[in-house]
Amino acid sequence: MARFIDELKRTHRCGDLRASDEGKEVVLFGWVASYRDHGGCVFVDLRDREGITQIVFDPNLSGHGDLPKAAYELAQTVRSEWVIGVRGTVKSRGAMKNPKLATGDIEVHAIEMVVFNKADTPPFEIADDIDTGEEKRLQYRYLDLRRAPLQRTLRTRHRINQVVRRYFDAEGFLELETPVMVKYTPGGARNFLVPSRLNAGKFYALAESPQLFKQLYMCAGFDRYFQIVKCFRDEALRLDRQPEFTQIDVEMSFVNQDDVFSVIEGLIFAVWKEVLGIDLKEKYPSGRFPQMPYEESMSKYGNDKPDLRFGLEHTDLTAVIVDHNGGGVPFWKDIADKFASGQYRRDLPAEIVKALRVPAEHATKLSRTEVDKLEDFVKGMGAKGLARAKVDASGNWTQSPLAKNITPELRAAINEKVGAKENDLIFFQFGKEAMVQTVLANLRVHLGKRLGLIPEVGHGGRFEFLWVVNPPLFEYDDEKKTWVAAHHAFTRPHDDCIDLIDQDPGKVLCYRYDLVLNGFEIGGGSIRLHDPEVQAKVFRRLGISDEEAKAKFGFLLDALRYGAPPHGGIAIGMDRLAMLVSGAESLRDVIPFPKTQKGQDLMTDAPSKVDPEQLRELHIRVVEPAT
Repeated sequence: MARFIDELKRTHRCGDLRASDEGKEVVLFGWVASYRDHGGCVFVDLRDREGITQIVFDPNLSGHGDLPKAAYELAQTVRSEWVIGVRGTVKSRGAMKNPKLATGDIEVHAIEMVVFNKADTPPFEIADDIDTGEEKRLQYRYLDLRRAPLQRTLRTRHRINQVVRRYFDAEGFLELETPVMVKYTPGGARNFLVPSRLNAGKFYALAESPQLFKQLYMCAGFDRYFQIVKCFRDEALRLDRQPEFTQIDVEMSFVNQDDVFSVIEGLIFAVWKEVLGIDLKEKYPSGRFPQMPYEESMSKYGNDKPDLRFGLEHTDLTAVIVDHNGGGVPFWKDIADKFASGQYRRDLPAEIVKALRVPAEHATKLSRTEVDKLEDFVKGMGAKGLARAKVDASGNWTQSPLAKNITPELRAAINEKVGAKENDLIFFQFGKEAMVQTVLANLRVHLGKRLGLIPEVGHGGRFEFLWVVNPPLFEYDDEKKTWVAAHHAFTRPHDDCIDLIDQDPGKVLCYRYDLVLNGFEIGGGSIRLHDPEVQAKVFRRLGISDEEAKAKFGFLLDALRYGAPPHGGIAIGMDRLAMLVSGAESLRDVIPFPKTQKGQDLMTDAPSKVDPEQLRELHIRVVEPAT
């Protein structure tokens, strides 16, 4: 083995060689992906991170003494995932070319070989397409990471990282760090807590975001900051959320909202060009992405991260229902009465009625049974049911329980509002606004996939970007009966809304924005509050006294009083960005060592119990959950 590595250095990786390399003597290192003994020769597919090269072990190879025969005999013993080194000569495969491999024009005829390490039989096949369950693959993640699909996604992530750093450096940004262990401030995302051994009974929080520290950088005069940073949130997990995640964090001074957009659009254009080879200026010749008010996004799509690759937009029918006093439909009349009595405001509705129209060309793809199953789908999200109607040539409704009671006038008004035509399907949802929006938003995406309007997984070669802007600063918490921050309390309200903070908080719009791609939020940020008086006003509306604000955020409030510049920024989700760029199925496919949806690391068995002595040092006593 000493001869290899010490004397024989690797000359190429296993995906490098081409027809132009014929005749070269090369040294390759890697893993045995497969082996075939054909009696006269042994064939080995040698794999590393760059690809696969076929190695031929021919005992009759002349001109090299007994080395080829020894290599052949050793090759007869190898098995999958053994780690080997090979010296050989590049030869053309002639008519036996393999078009599925980048190296398929050539093969390497081995002169000598070494076994660096043997391997047990892997618990699953190391191949592109396998049906092994995710739990097993996460348990042996180091083996899973040998598979080409995961290696490709991590290479994509690497390339994004490099583009980000080059871009921001060229734009005059400084890459600066922020603390990971920070002050615990309740009220935001749920924090992971770290006990302090030196300060008994006290805890750090793992940073959920560098938000406050990057604002302090602005106060310190570092007017352009970025960081590729780890963040932590102890919250419910899903396909696009992990307890520890990475974001591209950005903050700038002396900017407005449009300035932030321009910088981030430049970054996205650079990533797509350098990583995917796609010039987004062909689709967006101005170099800018479209913008949509938050209110419009909620009205048309039921959420603030709409997938614009397909239609099936929602129609808000609340005003029509109210104007027709429910139109004979009992549960719609209940909603109409609440508006008529003044219990609900039309500009701030608490209950709504919405419709989703499926045009006839798509509706015909849905059988009656499939339509019935959609009701089970929405009930799984907490809805009571899914009212529907099929429109006939006369505009009447069939296959609908609503048809029994609805007045002809309201039916005609709804048909006109949604643009209904013959054989269209109309789905209705009504009730609490948050529930209606969520149910119809998910139903829209579900139908989009079922009807083939978007792929089940990945981008399908289409990228639809959107800035969602001007959301409300506050939202009303029905359980707590109070106003809470819709995002966080450090966002600047529109100048013409400042007086409304006290007078009518539900109508206060702010300079917060989200960058959306194909139905995923890939970045969110805001212009910050740099005026300490307005900041105090926002805190008071949230029920945070001056004393409480001082205790929680005193360091930031003090900084604002020492000459804070106007500033704003954004955080781009690196994991989510890599997932969308690579077309991966889930966030876990672009994170080398992810957690399960229960926050567990199946490979290392984390989280795990801690030695009692260490707990005593930390002044902690574990209380076992009740069984």
